[in-house]
Amino acid sequence: MTKKVYLAGPEVFLPNAREMLDRKAALAREAGLIPLSPGDLEIPHTNSKRERAAAINAVDEKMMIEADAIIANLTPFRGIAADTGTAFELGFMCASGKPVFAYTNVARDHSGRVSDLYDGAVAYDAEGRLRDPNGIAVEDFGLADNLMLHAGIERRGGVLIIGDAARDALYTDLAAFKACLAVAVEKLR
Repeated sequence: MTKKVYLAGPEVFLPNAREMLDRKAALAREAGLIPLSPGDLEIPHTNSKRERAAAINAVDEKMMIEADAIIANLTPFRGIAADTGTAFELGFMCASGKPVFAYTNVARDHSGRVSDLYDGAVAYDAEGRLRDPNGIAVEDFGLADNLMLHAGIERRGGVLIIGDAARDALYTDLAAFKACLAVAVEKLR
């Protein structure tokens, strides 16, 4: 039976969203999977923005329930961490007990990105805990993103592929996606 894979990520927000979603879906099909993509959803008519948001959420969750696995793009989006919607989708799939796979196009680890955010003004306290200039603890595990995402994927037998795309290709470089897709295909057999 052909497996269905939910393709999560911030691509839906890109100016070339349709192109990127189509490229990822085509690669998934070539790998023998059935892609389910948020950009493919048909939203029922609504009367307000809030109703539209709820309708999108309902359709996305229905696709995730239908999916056998997820491949999530955790490339930092609008900040130092993964897109919050993608994080929700990844958590949804983890809680559903389904196989989870992810990738990022940023090689710098989470604590390094926090350090960059504060121009290097992070330091270890007397107890050896890394803290930002406001005294707030910084996760310092060498992981690609928050430990709940990265460790959650690995604890379930998934993988988080770490790419290193050029800054102007963070959301268009598909090398890490292809590597992640190959691992997912192998593990879903």
